[in-house]
Amino acid sequence: MLCHNELPRAAKLAQVWAAGGAVVAIHIDANAPADEVATLRADLAGHEDIVYSRRHRCEWGAFSLVRATQDAAALLLDRFEDITHVMVVSGSCLPLRPVADLRAFLARHPTRDFIESVTAADVGWTVGGLNEERFTMRFPFAYRRHRKLFDRYVALQRRWKFRRHIPEGLVPHLGSQWWCLTRPTLHAILADRRRPEFDRYFSRVWIPDESYFQTLARRHSTQIESRSLTLAKFDGQGKPYIFYNDHRQLLEESGCFVARKIWPNATGLFAHFPRPLIGEASAAEPQPERVDRMIGQAVARRKLGRPGLYMQSRFPRKDAENGKTSGSYAVMQGFSDLFPDFEEWLADRIDADVHGHVMSKHGVEFAGRMPIGPGGLSDSAALRDLDQRGFVANLIRISQREQIVQYSPRDSQDLNWFMATDPNAQIFVITGAWAVPLLHSGMPFDDIRRVAAKLQRIELAQIDILNSVWLKARTRVWDLGDFCSRPSGVMRNILRDLGGEPAAAANLPQMREIAGMGRFLQRLRNAGLRPQLMGEFPVADTMPKKENI
Repeated sequence: MLCHNELPRAAKLAQVWAAGGAVVAIHIDANAPADEVATLRADLAGHEDIVYSRRHRCEWGAFSLVRATQDAAALLLDRFEDITHVMVVSGSCLPLRPVADLRAFLARHPTRDFIESVTAADVGWTVGGLNEERFTMRFPFAYRRHRKLFDRYVALQRRWKFRRHIPEGLVPHLGSQWWCLTRPTLHAILADRRRPEFDRYFSRVWIPDESYFQTLARRHSTQIESRSLTLAKFDGQGKPYIFYNDHRQLLEESGCFVARKIWPNATGLFAHFPRPLIGEASAAEPQPERVDRMIGQAVARRKLGRPGLYMQSRFPRKDAENGKTSGSYAVMQGFSDLFPDFEEWLADRIDADVHGHVMSKHGVEFAGRMPIGPGGLSDSAALRDLDQRGFVANLIRISQREQIVQYSPRDSQDLNWFMATDPNAQIFVITGAWAVPLLHSGMPFDDIRRVAAKLQRIELAQIDILNSVWLKARTRVWDLGDFCSRPSGVMRNILRDLGGEPAAAANLPQMREIAGMGRFLQRLRNAGLRPQLMGEFPVADTMPKKENI
């Protein structure tokens, strides 16, 4: 048992091991406070099956951890002749099952060594950091205390292509430091005549406690089971997961013998485990598959995040998100210009929230024109514009129903590329529809021409984006003339795409009058503006009744 801190807890766990019939060799880090060491020894006084090995000042990633393990293992082999297996645990490793179960399991496999051991050359076992280079470079500087020196010395060795010689006959292997070896294998490792050579070599290997026994076991073991009997899981950055009180059911279902790392204040776990022995000891195999699956999902979630959820803890890089939005949505441009009551009509025919112009410059037009929208989103344009991508992503994520929004060249255009490159988006555009409200606006014609030129320029830029090779949204584009020639047919296809009943397109809402559009467009041409997105309208078309241009 390797103890570094939380010595009162380690003393209780040592008593658990001893009460279960195991003999325990404790190594206490030389950095541990003297008063805690004295308390531990006093608490364990009288236990003949608990011994103490020579203390070393241990440091993460240094050979001192290997030296501590060597001394404790040698002490056990020398002091107790009936030992069949030696298992490495820490002061924060919690037995989940009765120690008798572990003894019964090992009795069924008397010649099998349980040690995770994979070749560094063939398997990328490590998460970040160094893999094969840990065996071919020197590491005289402590990684945590002298990080800059460590990194610079590694860079220098790479630059000068420095490579250490690996001792003949050694094939570097990596694996968990929490192993369980048979007495013959461990004795052969400790008594190897080349051990001084191996120790000198591994003393300059990075994190040797993950490679020393894992490599040498391959020289001496006759039957290796490349797995650990200790449930120790790591996240995407290679840091160990810590188990808390609410993991009790998960740990119990795993059927594992030992788990690490346990939160020191997880009193519920320490009170519940190990489970008491009922009847005969069970040699049942551990079943950590569910834990492995959940940890794998957690690692993936941490690396990728949830689609459409932008968290402060993992704000994604541009185009490196796990989905820009969390679900499908539709953007409809030009429809509200043609149909004044389009939102209400569409909301009655599909299962969706049909909003107005949520990107309008004067404010957000939620469905029903509510001041507070789904998820407590405000209709304030100023608040929305602080993070427009986050606003749209939250609007879509917060509801189980599909979100449909109206859009126009009059609205803010900052999200054009965002929506065009979002596979969840459906974009329906009637180009030139913005001209219909201008036809009926009653403004002076000079103002109309100036507004029309601006809106057409914006819409041309929109169409360029929708024609881009980077487009991922599903898009349908009609010009104004094409749509007005067959509005029911177009709306039938749109309703089908949105999951509605196509037959409902037979009863369209009242459309704005477009009589006089041909003459209106000709006047724009005569004023020097070439309409490009409206389609074909006859110049001789009559003017609308209440026209004032």
